Amino acid sequence: MDRLVLKRVLRGLWVVLAAVILVLATYVLLPLLYPLLLAWLLAYIMHPLVLLLKDLKLPGWLAVSLSLLFYIGGTALVLTALITRLVKELIVLLQTFNLHTDQWRELLLSWSRNASIQNIINQINQFYQDNPGYHATIDSNISRTTETVGYAVTQLVTGFFNIILKLISALPSVGTITVVVVLAAFFLSTSWERHNGRITKWLPAPLLKPVSDIWQDLRKALFGYIRAQFILISITAVIVIAGLVVLGVKSAFAIGLMIGIVDLLPYLGVGIVMIPWLVYSYMTGNLALGIGLSVLYGIILITRQVLEPKVLASSVGLDPLAMLIGMFAGLQLFGMLGLILGPVLLVMLNAFNRAGVFHVLHNYIVSGRLR
Repeated sequence: MDRLVLKRVLRGLWVVLAAVILVLATYVLLPLLYPLLLAWLLAYIMHPLVLLLKDLKLPGWLAVSLSLLFYIGGTALVLTALITRLVKELIVLLQTFNLHTDQWRELLLSWSRNASIQNIINQINQFYQDNPGYHATIDSNISRTTETVGYAVTQLVTGFFNIILKLISALPSVGTITVVVVLAAFFLSTSWERHNGRITKWLPAPLLKPVSDIWQDLRKALFGYIRAQFILISITAVIVIAGLVVLGVKSAFAIGLMIGIVDLLPYLGVGIVMIPWLVYSYMTGNLALGIGLSVLYGIILITRQVLEPKVLASSVGLDPLAMLIGMFAGLQLFGMLGLILGPVLLVMLNAFNRAGVFHVLHNYIVSGRLR
């Protein structure tokens, strides 16, 4: 093998090995260090307010304490109000579903008595009589399909209740982690410059500038993406809640909040909920609600199409297909949490690419130089 090619292969293997070691180290250390990372993120978010309070001649410890109280107390207050309202409306929504059970049964029975359906049933019975050999095969396939659907529904319900049980059982652990995060954030904030200076000293001088550039671009991309998505789903949720209130729909807050979260799904978005709902309204003869939902769905689509390019343009533009692939890959690798982690990792990779990391690695493999 040519000597130059051999060197390139060895440098490529070294880059791959370093990447594997970095991923493994992250996988091993992240469960141990994530409270510290959360504390650093909280301290980073609080830092502007801490500086503002220090400018008012407040002692450092008091400025940090007030900032912690403002952020944590405000977040706890908002979450408590949201969860309380959401639980109340979910209870009302569940009661509404129970009230409509008889109506749905009657709708299904009337649909089954339809002349066209009865004609199809008669044709199936005639087919059974004319082809008795297929009877057992069809019954077997129907039985297997029913068992599969029943198993899927059972798994879905069981999984839902398992998630609730895990959340309840995790409350003591969450409380402990919260205390650790708050204390670590306090200590980090009181000596913010000293801790950051120590981290800077650990890095070799040639890496300071590239790391700083990567961090600045990554911060803009990641926080920009999260901010943009939060703005878009908030706008969707507000429009849906307002529209449902006007239409007189019960539990408008809970439904609007859930539809806003569903809006994170690319391409599908609110349509995965709104379209079946408005079709059902038309089928049940509730034309007023069906027309109202249709108009509301159109308003959401137009608003989303107008605002999304402008909101995302100020952060990081991601191709919808790439986002869909990222969400699917995240779902396969990390479960439901992957629906969020997938696009976030995609944004991070995009930020590394924009910062020239992959270009630098390519130069190193080809020529042995970082520039």
